[in-house]
Amino acid sequence: MAHPKRRQSKSRKKKRRTHYYILNPRLGIDIETKQYHLYHRAHWYENKLFYRGKILIDKNKFFFKKKLINI
Repeated sequence: MAHPKRRQSKSRKKKRRTHYYILNPRLGIDIETKQYHLYHRAHWYENKLFYRGKILIDKNKFFFKKKLINI
């Protein structure tokens, strides 16, 4: 059986395997809108930007929701 004379580095091994990737991304269903979206990504629905079931931006009202931090 063939046996390499020297050990290949981890980065060299990973470079060889870079063409392996997921063909179909995992989709989640939003709690509020019941729409499919990519995991860990915000998505637009009826001019509103949703993330984890909450409205971040409403284009109709120009309303931006911000977190208030008490210092």
